[in-house]
Amino acid sequence: MKGDTLENETKCNNLIRIIMLMLLTSILAMLGSPSGLRPYEAAAQSSVKSGSVGTEASGSGVPLMVDVGADKCIPCKMMAPTLEELKKNYSQSVQIKFVDVWKNPGAEKPYRVRMIPTQIFYDPSGKELFRHEGYYSKEDILGKFKELGFDLKKNPESGIESPTKKQTAPAKRAKR
Repeated sequence: MKGDTLENETKCNNLIRIIMLMLLTSILAMLGSPSGLRPYEAAAQSSVKSGSVGTEASGSGVPLMVDVGADKCIPCKMMAPTLEELKKNYSQSVQIKFVDVWKNPGAEKPYRVRMIPTQIFYDPSGKELFRHEGYYSKEDILGKFKELGFDLKKNPESGIESPTKKQTAPAKRAKR
């Protein structure tokens, strides 16, 4: 009996130590980042003023979305056709850029990403407006731009979308 009590007490003490260590780590992480924010939140509040991001976004007259990922990551691969479609069909109203962090080590540093894929939305002046981590569908991307005040229009030369077929009832026979 005494052995069981001692073993349970040891397990409880170890659990308390682990919880305290996790709590201390969380507090130190919050104190270490600006304004007590997580790094990506602090980045979202800042403007892009230097590096290739700022020069691409500012002065273009259109918003920019940067997708930071890799061509071998599964969610990134799932997004690749979406990004290509957005580039092709909306190039006059938005810039889409893909940064491959596996082919270009260190390229993610100016974007301060925690995971891939990460999509970062900038206004035409280069100010970061929003960021998202993980897979993001075409509808979600277009919806986010609209929510941010940019109603993206399709390029005129991108063609007319094929209309959906209407369900029609079978023709009624005329009575004789």
